[in-house]
Formats: sequence, structure tokens, C-alpha cells
Amino acid sequence: MSKKNNVSKLIKVKDSKIHGKGVFALQEISKGKKIIEYTGEHISWEIAQERHPHDPSQPNHTFYFGLEDGTALDAKYGGNDSMWINHSCQPNCEALEEDAGKRTRVFLYAKKTISVGEELFYDYGLQLEGKITKAIKKEYECRCGSKKCRGTMLAN
Repeated sequence: MSKKNNVSKLIKVKDSKIHGKGVFALQEISKGKKIIEYTGEHISWEIAQERHPHDPSQPNHTFYFGLEDGTALDAKYGGNDSMWINHSCQPNCEALEEDAGKRTRVFLYAKKTISVGEELFYDYGLQLEGKITKAIKKEYECRCGSKKCRGTMLAN
């Protein structure tokens, strides 16, 4: 059985109450399980800035995943279901970079046991240059609804 088939039995993309589409567990996912790789075209931030925004009607909604080496994955090109995982300030998943030789790969792991039907989330921890104002925080407003919601998808 291929990895894609294994993933497709674990998760499903459907409408989310949080934002647009989301990813939901089709079966219980145990704590620590590798769920899916965040895939996309590996690009420089310069190219990401040239492509931005993916959708002019939603300028702060992208499928970029910033990597520690200063590059990014653009899931609009070559992405998979992971691009639909929403942000939460109290996530049930975490995204971890793994060195794969020439290219860094990103995988999402369960931080806790995830129940059937539960939506998957990770903390986007978005980082912007310059001063972060209330207006900028509002542009990146968080809708997770968790008790520990910090009100923004931006990193602390």
C-alpha cells in the first residue's frame, strides 16, 4: 500500500467551521504519529514575494510554509491535503522540519491523540518584518476559539 493511500485513510479535506477548508481525522490518530508531509515547490522568499498574493481577494491567505533556512514551500504548486490544515493557538499537531539531504522536508505529527472527526491544527507562528501593530494583528486574526487563543496567527 502506498503512503498516499495510508494518508488518505487517516485524513479528509472538507469544510471547516474555523476557516474555509480543513483537514479532519477519519480514524483515531495516536500521539506522535507522523500524519502527512507538507509538500510544495521549494522556492526562495524572493520568488514567494513575486508570487504574492496567491489570491488578491485574500491577500494574507497563502500556502507558503517558511523554512528555517530562509526558503519556503509553496503548496499552491505541488501541494497536497496538508495545505488545508488550519491554524490554532492550541494545536493538536506540530510541523517539524527534517533534513533530507539537499532539501528540507516538513512533516506534521500528532501532539496528542486525535479523535475520529476532529479537525487537525498546527500553530502557524507567522513571522513578519517590522513593527507588529494592532492593525497588522487584525489582518492575521486567529479564529481558532481556543481558551488560550492569542488573537492572531502571528508568532509571539
